[in-house]
Amino acid sequence: MTPKQVLDSFSQTLLQDERILSPQERALLSAIVQHANAGSGANQHLREAVRGVIASSVGEVVAQRAFAVLGGSIVERILEQAATSTVVESTRPATEYLGPKDPQPPTGPKPAPLQPAPATGPQTPAEPMSTPKGPQPPTGVTKTVVSKTSVAAAERPQELSARCVVLDEFLAAQELQELTGFILNHEADFEASEVISPHSEGGVVNYEHRSSRVLMDIGKYQGLMLDRIRTALPQVLGKLGMEEFTIAGVEAQVTASNEGDFFHFHSDNGSERVASRYLTFVYFFHREPRGFEGGELRIHDARLENGEYVSKGTYQTITPQQNQIVFFPCELLHEITPVKCASRLFGDSRFTLNGWLRR
Repeated sequence: MTPKQVLDSFSQTLLQDERILSPQERALLSAIVQHANAGSGANQHLREAVRGVIASSVGEVVAQRAFAVLGGSIVERILEQAATSTVVESTRPATEYLGPKDPQPPTGPKPAPLQPAPATGPQTPAEPMSTPKGPQPPTGVTKTVVSKTSVAAAERPQELSARCVVLDEFLAAQELQELTGFILNHEADFEASEVISPHSEGGVVNYEHRSSRVLMDIGKYQGLMLDRIRTALPQVLGKLGMEEFTIAGVEAQVTASNEGDFFHFHSDNGSERVASRYLTFVYFFHREPRGFEGGELRIHDARLENGEYVSKGTYQTITPQQNQIVFFPCELLHEITPVKCASRLFGDSRFTLNGWLRR
């Protein structure tokens, strides 16, 4: 099913459902169509060509939002008319980073501050599938020991390759605005971030390994995010080469990262208490205009050494973009580079709604 067919199929819904297109977006789209029709006059072929261009520009975003909002009712009936392979191609808003790895300098015993790598820039609707720019210059020194688990080494792969799937425009504009407002109104409820320790029953604050603040109670936004994730999950798992699974539990939180905050590289299921975590998600958002730099997500290639996964010195870089979500397997090693926030204002922080799906 082409983007134009998707747009045609949802034409009535677009005019009525503000969860798919906001009033401002619908008005803009209507104005564009009207001007295009007026400009093409009685030339039917020209009208169809213009409509096709508009559909190609917005069709995939519309399809993604409709999937999230309409679930298995109208959407499934529409997509049943097309072959499975065609459906995946036409409704894909993903930016999948599977390209060349970025070189990392030799490691040392102590971490040193990292400078933000050159930004890859936002992905355009016309290029939904892309790879990170590279190679990038060395940026600093980081630790190498990152993940421990009691699972026998013989049952674990000798190497883990960095991979992820990125979806753009994940929430509707109004939902993004409301989420941002909710977070800004709950600044006082944020607490120091903790890390999982094998020597403690709960998490511990360790400023040498992680610095940021988190909000654990995110109200209705946990359910909203889970609903969106469920609709995209089959596509995401297929792209990652992961088995489909029944969601046994969900963890979600909002993380605020300000001046100097970071998270040294680690895995998300490297201890017994979090071993059932299967898929990590990281949703990026921030107040406009953007008040921070850095805070890149780096996913490392790793190898097994003496029962522990260590970085191979190569990684893939994802630069935070507004209203974008990243998915990757929990066992992959990853880090957050230091954030620069000149104002140091909470509202200018790098925000993520991040969490894990358990199986």
